[in-house]
Amino acid sequence: MRISVTDEERLELERRVKAPTVSKRDSFRASIILKRASGLKQSETAESLCCSEAYVSRWTARFRREGLAGLCDAPGRGRKPFLDPSRVETIVTRVNRPPKGYARWSVRTMAREAGVSPSSVSRIWRSNDLKPHRTEQFKLSKDPDFERKFWDVIGLYLNPPDRALVLCCDEKSQCQALERTQRALPLVSGHAKTFTHDYIRHGTLTLFAALDYLGGKVLGRIEERHTHKEWLLFLRQVDRQCPEGVTLHLILDNYATHKQPEVTSWMERRNTAHKKRHGMERIVSHFTPTSSSWLNLVERFFGDITQQALLNDSFGSVKELAQRILDYIATHNLKPKRYVWRAEGKAILEKIQRARGKLAEESLKKPV
Repeated sequence: MRISVTDEERLELERRVKAPTVSKRDSFRASIILKRASGLKQSETAESLCCSEAYVSRWTARFRREGLAGLCDAPGRGRKPFLDPSRVETIVTRVNRPPKGYARWSVRTMAREAGVSPSSVSRIWRSNDLKPHRTEQFKLSKDPDFERKFWDVIGLYLNPPDRALVLCCDEKSQCQALERTQRALPLVSGHAKTFTHDYIRHGTLTLFAALDYLGGKVLGRIEERHTHKEWLLFLRQVDRQCPEGVTLHLILDNYATHKQPEVTSWMERRNTAHKKRHGMERIVSHFTPTSSSWLNLVERFFGDITQQALLNDSFGSVKELAQRILDYIATHNLKPKRYVWRAEGKAILEKIQRARGKLAEESLKKPV
């Protein structure tokens, strides 16, 4: 007899069949119910899934009685835990307190400490989502004017002003021209591309870049240094290459070069002249909060150019490195891809407040 399935139950059953994170057992039981719901008989379902009719009958009956809950094993079934609960507690609670002289536990050092096998430690950590081998970096801004600057920048992303260009600007300094001492071995099936660990330094350069938030194109300039003089040359270049009659909203970090008197006085003169001709300012600076370069989307472009064009390659001269950077920017601008800001400002601030609370809580704890 055909079994009935509601729309919600069907969606959940189909999810269990397709989801890679669902166990094979649960996925198989869901397949039985879907086939029975489609009108297949017990014998036809058993034949298509290569199982016994008794198995199909059992899970069909349980689904009729209890619905989706009937497809789960009853409590108390399966292999009983064999580890002493006190040892499990030690493995979980001491994960962030490594022994003296160690920065972190490994599965083997913890196994020796708790008197269990390394596989048991690995299984317990995995079931509790503990990953002592991984670390992530963070830094919270201490800028007293953080929220105002934060919403100023976010506002440009979420609601760009009319008759304006939003340009995310920064410099990528210390781009090194490193020449590997031996020829690299290419990528082939079964073997990754390889480089020698040693290299010859041929000098460094700085990439100045302005990312058009709405268009995705990048204006770039290569210089040997990154003082306020080079920054001013780049600003003049941006001014020349952008159309007249629009305001350039520059998103900048708090590097001292961006605030030098020579730079600010030139911007004031340029704004005065532009306002006389077009009735609006030419350049408006928007500074991100201190220690918050993640707000500037040009950092995403810097990450891409590093990974796709510069990392693990060999350059025989600074000139060769500069040409590679300019070629990458030219190729990018042929089919520019926008970096779209999608995160909600309120959610970001809530996350930052939680992190500050956690830091304050940890600072009050006495060292163990």
